Amino acid sequence: MDFIGAALSGFAVYIIKFYKFFISPLLPAACRYYPTCSVYSIEAIKKFGLIKGGFLSIKRIITCNPLCEGGFDPVPEVFSLKKIVS
Repeated sequence: MDFIGAALSGFAVYIIKFYKFFISPLLPAACRYYPTCSVYSIEAIKKFGLIKGGFLSIKRIITCNPLCEGGFDPVPEVFSLKKIVS
């Protein structure tokens, strides 16, 4: 990962941590997954970079709603767009 990509990924992780520690405690607990969506997003961005990790994070946040079952959903070992879309 180049310097700019690493800096942008680091900034995104910082924003998520800010949300996790300062905004999330003010809201009722709503995440249906383990690890929580914020922890998942941080792990995905650190593992795959801002674009791929951000894509995984957005997909996860979209599916985290009262209509989903939730449960254990770790960051995948390998990024596969085919597996994610299906």
